[in-house]
Amino acid sequence: MYSLKSLLLVAVGLIWLALVCASFAWLVRYESLPGRTGTAPGSWPEESRIDRATDRPTLLMFAHPRCPCTRASIAELARLTAQCEGRARVIVSFFRPSETGKDWSVTDLWRSASSLPGVTAAWDDDGVEAHRFHSETSGQVLLYDIRGRLVFEGGITSSRGHEGDNAGRSALVAILNGGERDSLRTPVFGCSISDPQMATGAKP
Repeated sequence: MYSLKSLLLVAVGLIWLALVCASFAWLVRYESLPGRTGTAPGSWPEESRIDRATDRPTLLMFAHPRCPCTRASIAELARLTAQCEGRARVIVSFFRPSETGKDWSVTDLWRSASSLPGVTAAWDDDGVEAHRFHSETSGQVLLYDIRGRLVFEGGITSSRGHEGDNAGRSALVAILNGGERDSLRTPVFGCSISDPQMATGAKP
């Protein structure tokens, strides 16, 4: 016959196991849950102050400098630019609240993007440009052709924070290299660009 102590230990063990399983299930679901995405303008917004190239397509990535999911997006951007060297002007536009300073905004994501060959990292004060392009999730990529027409919108990771082959990067490589367009819209996996919790000083 089991003692009361043994039964309590078994009960505690079962509860702990259930909590672990629930946490794992939540994590898997979270990683596969895309962020919110608006519909990007079909033509380059006239009010935008981002310098669009006129001799080649322009690729924009909108990012939050403290979104951990975006590390994978920057890594995939590095692979993309290596595969399509010089075929597009590439700009990573980082959200920056006007009341914050350099210590808040200059993170490892900013430094990683700034160090990529052929990539320009720029600040988007208070998310004005992200709003103009209807971009809501960090890591969203937009590709506009020479005439300023939208030809791709979406993300370049297959889930939150995961690197590797994905439909977004494959589609962009195909478009920029003049091949088939496998996909023109893909989900974006990342944090909200204007997330108030990260904007109050969460660690990068």
